[in-house]
Amino acid sequence: MIEGLLIGLGAAFSIQNLLMVIAGCLIGTFIGMLPGLGPMSIIAIMIPVAITIGDPSAAIILLAGVYYGAIFGGSTSSILLNAPGVAGTVASSFDGYPMARNGQAGKALTIAAIASFAGGSIGALLLMIFAPMLSTVALLFHSAEYFALMVVGLSAIAAFAGTGNVGKAILMTLLGLVMATVGEGALFNMPRFTMGLMDLQSGFSFITLAMAMFALPEALFLVLNPKRSAQGSSGKIENLRITREEGRKIAPVIGRQSIQGFFIGVLPGAGATIASFLGYAVERNIATKEEQEEFGKGSIKGLAAPETANNAACTGSFVPLLTLGIPGSGTTAILLGALIALNVTPGPRLMIDEPQIFWAVIISMYIGNLVLLILNLPLIPYIAKVLTIPRTYLIPFILFFTLMGSYIGQNNATELLILVGMGICATVLKFADYPLAPLLIGFILGGMLEDNFSRSMQLYDGIGFIVDRPMTLGLLVIAVLLVVIPSYRARRAKARQEGVAEGD
Repeated sequence: MIEGLLIGLGAAFSIQNLLMVIAGCLIGTFIGMLPGLGPMSIIAIMIPVAITIGDPSAAIILLAGVYYGAIFGGSTSSILLNAPGVAGTVASSFDGYPMARNGQAGKALTIAAIASFAGGSIGALLLMIFAPMLSTVALLFHSAEYFALMVVGLSAIAAFAGTGNVGKAILMTLLGLVMATVGEGALFNMPRFTMGLMDLQSGFSFITLAMAMFALPEALFLVLNPKRSAQGSSGKIENLRITREEGRKIAPVIGRQSIQGFFIGVLPGAGATIASFLGYAVERNIATKEEQEEFGKGSIKGLAAPETANNAACTGSFVPLLTLGIPGSGTTAILLGALIALNVTPGPRLMIDEPQIFWAVIISMYIGNLVLLILNLPLIPYIAKVLTIPRTYLIPFILFFTLMGSYIGQNNATELLILVGMGICATVLKFADYPLAPLLIGFILGGMLEDNFSRSMQLYDGIGFIVDRPMTLGLLVIAVLLVVIPSYRARRAKARQEGVAEGD
């Protein structure tokens, strides 16, 4: 390992590879800020560029930089415009956007940058230490375990509901699960619930749904409620620094979510999206009663948790890719294609046969996170000025990026009609105080839940896999605890309040 590490250090600190890291981070950050242009599209576009470089380590370092740069930059549009174009940054908008609306856009972007840097850096360190060992752990996960993991993700829905809104959150989750069944399933190539429309053959687009749930209602709310617009016309962005007390609050969150996010990222098929949702849910559930009330209204812990977890998970997703040759997500599947095109065979032998590629990619991740922090922190005052744009310009700006992101995602004009229809429905639901995040979570996890459940049922000829596989049973027990414990705590707090009222 030490010998390979020294080879990797020499390769990572070469002038060419350092330039590749910087270029990848710059491109990724810029693309991540634009809703609709996620890391998958840009990596696919850049594969021919990477192949022309010739050096496999430099090419993979460039593409990896684009990947975590896009996740790093994706929080910007989530925080400032409530328009998450990348699934991994959806949870960042839950508290990041309320902070921006409360005049703390600079602070929100600072917390996001620091949390992203810490998550990515700790993830790179863990990847360096545990990559060979974790490759065997990842092999223990099969369809049954992935099904149980999706159930764990769905059981954390209560964390995304406001006080007294758990019932509404469950309804919205069920609606999201229903919407995930539209189109062809992974196991059965038959169209379902498409109403004869060819455009629904592949189901609803995540980008369209994310824009319809968050960005479009926000534009409509700005029209209906002028007071909701920017911080003011002065153009002065204040309060960029986080205080020592705030630093103490988010430090344990960053530590916990770096580790949790990394290990979730290691599991093929889990990735940054599930890591960010689970990170948010866990931190809300273990927070004090007073802190729980702040979640969804501008909690610094609620922003730091998903930002740390998604970046740590991005790093973790390279474990199955490099050590097993198994892509953990759509983005790493494209990276796998790039590796094969460069005549590099990922798998258990990669670390032994081509250590300069394996270790150079890992070390470049730490360098890349440092580059991202240095590039982004000085730009925060300028990026945050998006919110000082007058309302008359801000609304068309949001609408333009919303429509552009939805169209680019599928290159289909029908997506715009679906976007407008869903956006109007989402606005009505928002007025009725229905939380929209659970619907999107149900939609994202629904497809994976169905595929893994169907596969497990076929393999075990029924639901016997729940008992036959101890790890599956353990994950399902965790899912039950995630539902029971918050309910128990809420009832206990209510009983205490009633006891105090009776005592008075």
